Amino acid sequence: MDSTADTSADTAADITAISQLKYRYLRTLDTKQWDDFEACFLPEATADYNGLRFEDRDALVAYMRENLGPGMITMHTVHHPEVTVDGDHATGRWYLQDKVVVEAFRFMLEGAAFYEDTYLRTADGWRVSHTGYRRTFELTWNLDDLPGLTVKGPGEHTH
Repeated sequence: MDSTADTSADTAADITAISQLKYRYLRTLDTKQWDDFEACFLPEATADYNGLRFEDRDALVAYMRENLGPGMITMHTVHHPEVTVDGDHATGRWYLQDKVVVEAFRFMLEGAAFYEDTYLRTADGWRVSHTGYRRTFELTWNLDDLPGLTVKGPGEHTH
């Protein structure tokens, strides 16, 4: 068998695994599954969200748990992945679209950014070693300025 074909198949499998890791990171963030969110990262992982910096996983997870908890509706989606694998290290660039709704403060944010991530292969699979983004835009609204708007959170019937 051609070793180039093996390498291509291995790289494709790694890119798929890294993509699933990124999607799991976003899903667990939006569903507030903090233990599963934490498992996406190496203990020494760092983050920089447009200047909001974290020096390790514990600080990052504690911040998210405290600031994105109940009453905060979030939606994070990424697309247009650019993933490069080099042995047990990888980089990824993702185009982010996000929304945040905090009904208690009558606040909504919508934005976009480019994530720049690094990953490390571990015995348990790929993990995030650094994540972060730089905003391309951010829009905010007062919910009172949107006549007829209703907000339904997790578990509430929408019809």
